[in-house]
Amino acid sequence: MCDTVSRAARGNLPVPLGMSRAGGIKARSSNPDRLPAAGSIIDEGTYHVQVIAKLQARRDREEGFTLIELMVVVLIIAILIAIAIPTFLGARERAQDRAAQSSLRNGLTAAKTIFTDNEDYTDATPAALGAVEPSLTFVAGGTASTGPNEVSVDNSSTTVIVLAGESKSGECFWISDDVTGPGTEYHRASGGTCDANSAPAAFTGW
Repeated sequence: MCDTVSRAARGNLPVPLGMSRAGGIKARSSNPDRLPAAGSIIDEGTYHVQVIAKLQARRDREEGFTLIELMVVVLIIAILIAIAIPTFLGARERAQDRAAQSSLRNGLTAAKTIFTDNEDYTDATPAALGAVEPSLTFVAGGTASTGPNEVSVDNSSTTVIVLAGESKSGECFWISDDVTGPGTEYHRASGGTCDANSAPAAFTGW
């Protein structure tokens, strides 16, 4: 009698998750999205084997990069570098050229300041220009400029002055002002001596 009641009571108790009323572990499908068949029972050892097998299969699916994929990534990086380096170098050279051009413009401003006193560019000597624009170094027309802050000056004419300056990129720039002619003109060239006396006959611009 007691045994019959005990079995009946156990029949009304909730069954733990994953367990059957017979005390075994319910079978689980190899497909995690499918439930096991109703009433199917496997022993605990078989269940553990299936769990380990699933973990092993999941680990096998977690593959790394293949050699071809890595080579494609390296190729893309190389292409980007090939595009970026010339752009960077071009930007640096343009900045260096702008520095030399700025020095020449400042030098011409100083020369015009001196010219307004007597209307004579011969007064714009390297020493006089240096007093007006101390941030620059001025040298005589026959002396070549060796950098953007060193300006070669040809002040041999009362109405015309020529300035020359060399950029760090190696480019030479000239600026000329003729108060009786075309006014301010510009020219640039690569190679050769960068001095005011070597200015071309025709200026073609910067």
